[in-house]
Amino acid sequence: METKKLIVSTSPHFRSKDSVKLIMYLVVIALLPTAIVGIYFYGLPALKVILFSVLTAVITEYIIQKFRKVKVTVQDGSAALTGLLLALTLPPNLPFYIPVIGSFFAIAIGKQIFGGLGYNPFNPALLGRAFLLAAWPVSLTTTWQAPTKVIGLSGILQSKLVAVLQPSGNEVLIEALSSATPLNLLKQVFNTIQTGELSQEIGDKVINLLYSTDNLFNLMIGRVGGSIGEACAILIILAGLFLIIRKIITWHIPVSYILTVAVFAWIFGGQKGAFFTGNPLFHIFAGGLMLGAFFMATDYVTSPMTSKGKLIFGVGAGLLVVIIRRWGGYPEGVCYSILLMNMATPLIDRFTKPKVFGFTKPDKD
Repeated sequence: METKKLIVSTSPHFRSKDSVKLIMYLVVIALLPTAIVGIYFYGLPALKVILFSVLTAVITEYIIQKFRKVKVTVQDGSAALTGLLLALTLPPNLPFYIPVIGSFFAIAIGKQIFGGLGYNPFNPALLGRAFLLAAWPVSLTTTWQAPTKVIGLSGILQSKLVAVLQPSGNEVLIEALSSATPLNLLKQVFNTIQTGELSQEIGDKVINLLYSTDNLFNLMIGRVGGSIGEACAILIILAGLFLIIRKIITWHIPVSYILTVAVFAWIFGGQKGAFFTGNPLFHIFAGGLMLGAFFMATDYVTSPMTSKGKLIFGVGAGLLVVIIRRWGGYPEGVCYSILLMNMATPLIDRFTKPKVFGFTKPDKD
């Protein structure tokens, strides 16, 4: 009589044909259109930042793994992806050593020091950007390059802003128009209205221009000064949908993240004391929210494992973005919002993990 053996194995019990290498290169491919449009808008400086960042990331990982005498895994594409993501968060006109140092920090301190891929508690690319923001705050926040294919801040918007501000005799914002990002300009307007340097009437006109349909369209297609990865929100959304359809990521974090920013920006994104006056579309398409939502916050290692946990992660990150943009020192908040939620990921996983099938709490004596 034949005896059937019970075979017991350790997890994972569900297997997939998708390897780490395939997933990494699919994400890189999804990002390429955004990178190409960024190079088209910003020219050769953007290409240099991308190349220096990617090459430094790959070389750094290779050298460190050789030094550690572990298997060299640069061929899996994770280091190249980190370098590309970091580059897309940076202004295009930086000197070469800034992306090089940032990329080195991202791989060495953000990834390899913890043991390599799968062990890092923070998104390496965002950790690299946070380091650069602390080391070179002026270069990363005030030296933005306007797109070469349009004039000024966002095409015709700059001339309209100058027409509004120049006759008033107030030159607070005039010199900043060529370099300010839309988020930075909005924050300047709010601050100067509160301090009395800019009249409420003029400030309202500037805000209306920033919220105008023409400017929102420019934000969607990337015709504004900003990071390389802010080149085209539409392309990033399409790339994110590709990753969702391909089941590389799920919808939970991007949707909850973006919707939370939209809701809270509408409630609190207006001027001081004026609730429900913010423009949600402006805050969705301005800055690096789309890139962060689809490509940074969804990182396998640093985001929660369960669907409920992912929703909590997205809502928390979205709330942090609005808090930083509205009341923080920086006009953008995507980087720090995701890093702070990375810190909360183990706690979220702990309280959202599913119960073991058949488990019951023991009776208390």
